[in-house]
Amino acid sequence: MTAEELQSLITDGLPCEHIEVTGDGRHWSAVIVSPAFEGLRLIARHKKVYDTLGARIKTDEVHALSMKTHTPTEWAKK
Repeated sequence: MTAEELQSLITDGLPCEHIEVTGDGRHWSAVIVSPAFEGLRLIARHKKVYDTLGARIKTDEVHALSMKTHTPTEWAKK
């Protein structure tokens, strides 16, 4: 899996205004900005992202994913 492939999987399942994905092929970091995160707590935001990855996260294709999830309003304040 490449960073571009992982990014594409996330954006195919979640509307993203901004996304950055980095990693080494198994361990990943992502900054994700999505209006879908509005009104959600951190754990619910992460679950939304994991849901977009489906079986890939369960089959170890994506071993670890560290995320920073923001709403567009939160991101604009950064």
